[in-house]
Amino acid sequence: MTTGSPSQVTGYSAAWVIVFVWSFWLIVSRVANQSGLTVYDLAAMRYGLASLVAVPLCIYYKPWRGLSLVQMAVLSFILGPVYILSVFSGFVFAPAAHGGIFMNGILPLVGIVLGVLLFRAKPSARQLFGAALILVSAIVLAWDGVATRSETAWIGDLLFIVGAVFFSFYMILSERWQLGAMQIIFCGTVVNAVIYLPIWALWLPSGLAEAPMGPLLLQAVYQGFVPNLIGLLFIAHASRRIGNGNTSSILAAVPGVGGILGAVILGESLSWLSIAALGLLTVGLLISVRKRQMLPP
Repeated sequence: MTTGSPSQVTGYSAAWVIVFVWSFWLIVSRVANQSGLTVYDLAAMRYGLASLVAVPLCIYYKPWRGLSLVQMAVLSFILGPVYILSVFSGFVFAPAAHGGIFMNGILPLVGIVLGVLLFRAKPSARQLFGAALILVSAIVLAWDGVATRSETAWIGDLLFIVGAVFFSFYMILSERWQLGAMQIIFCGTVVNAVIYLPIWALWLPSGLAEAPMGPLLLQAVYQGFVPNLIGLLFIAHASRRIGNGNTSSILAAVPGVGGILGAVILGESLSWLSIAALGLLTVGLLISVRKRQMLPP
């Protein structure tokens, strides 16, 4: 297959679409609290609206047949409210750029640590070098965020790291258990909707009734459908057409593009130190994730 073949063109196009989908998700999530919606509303949209599409597909494909009860419970918990509420709460305290840095950006580093602790995996010298660059850049970005923008940014950064740890567990298990897309959608969306939505409706604070229609529709469409359903299809297409390595290399641009969009759309200023650290982070990602697949937020 030649480099310029139509299937490869669509693969590279899909990968770059995902870069902007995930980067805009950082922006949309950051502005959600300005609409009056609570983080609990955003989680309800993520599970509830996505289930409108997922339930018919799951009824047709019956993905639970290939999963044990333990696997369903573990996968649903990892992709459940603790994970997503940590992420949404992070945007309350930290800039949008920090979401890309401390979720997407440090995933290879967290994956290496978990691999060593849980499976005694031995990372290669290249992975260790890339992880070291990621760690240095993350420390610099966290310090610069607190020093120049907000004294509470570190709280958001820690919440993003919690989300990255949960997502790293998901990536490890999805590879070891050889999970299919429908199994992931079933546990991550349908099971969590059944558990979470009644709790949200009965007991959790909500700003849904008071939210303006425009911001409400934006959050509903983006949180409910775009990253976790549309994103999953595009990432699968890109991985098939151009391979996991090329796809991961392109997705390494997410933290940088998220930082640029945060500055352009939200006016979140980036100091020269932060810009340099973002560049270092991107280099570290390119070194670390060349043979890894990064999945949707």
